[in-house]
Amino acid sequence: MREKTTHFGFETVTESEKTEKVRGVFDSVAKKYDLMNDLMSFGIHRAWKQIAVLMAGAKVGSKVLDIASGTADLAKKFSTIVGQTGTVVVSDINNEMLKIGRDRLIDGGFIGNTKFSLADAQALPFYDNTFDIVSIAFGLRNVTDQRQALESMLRVLKPGGKLVILEFSKPTSKLIRELYDHYSFKLIPKLGQVFAKDASSYKYLAESIRMHPSQDSLKLMMRDAGFVDNSFLNLTSGIVAIHSGVKP
Repeated sequence: MREKTTHFGFETVTESEKTEKVRGVFDSVAKKYDLMNDLMSFGIHRAWKQIAVLMAGAKVGSKVLDIASGTADLAKKFSTIVGQTGTVVVSDINNEMLKIGRDRLIDGGFIGNTKFSLADAQALPFYDNTFDIVSIAFGLRNVTDQRQALESMLRVLKPGGKLVILEFSKPTSKLIRELYDHYSFKLIPKLGQVFAKDASSYKYLAESIRMHPSQDSLKLMMRDAGFVDNSFLNLTSGIVAIHSGVKP
């Protein structure tokens, strides 16, 4: 049977090709990931992540799964909130990113309540009804089959558990869209070349943002995957949005 196709940025590829290409991107950018995030967002990504954590509503004792955790920005915040009676599982499909996140948490002393898992969001290796919160920040657009990933996240959440997705989205203003397009396609690859010695990976990242579903489309995808009480909050004129939904 012919393998299904999907997109890798603006390129049409098979699903297996996308998985390998995305892995290659993050192998390449891992060591400069934090620096480039600060440069590309002028540091605003830290505020976006703080808002996402607050919206998740974690409490002392909560069990949290942070998917596509990268360098563990969200995981570190959750670890502080849930305390020693809670658990934060730090997961990523990319081993290089997971190593950096693990090292950051260990170096920062966040080891008593954190665990680490090399995991594919489409087939999470956890029991049903395990977590109070599942979070994913700037990772969903890189997943090959987003519907399958949403269903996997729903499965591992406890009834009443919450999914929080922080992701680049569609600016709400035409002027902002035009400025953002210019910045994304003209300047971000140049920043990637200068600071990470890799323009092509940052060209893909800009393209992947444009291919990601709109706010309303992702909300419908979450509903179709089985989530209820779905909503989103636009930040920075819709350049990013935080989606949330609950497992019934």
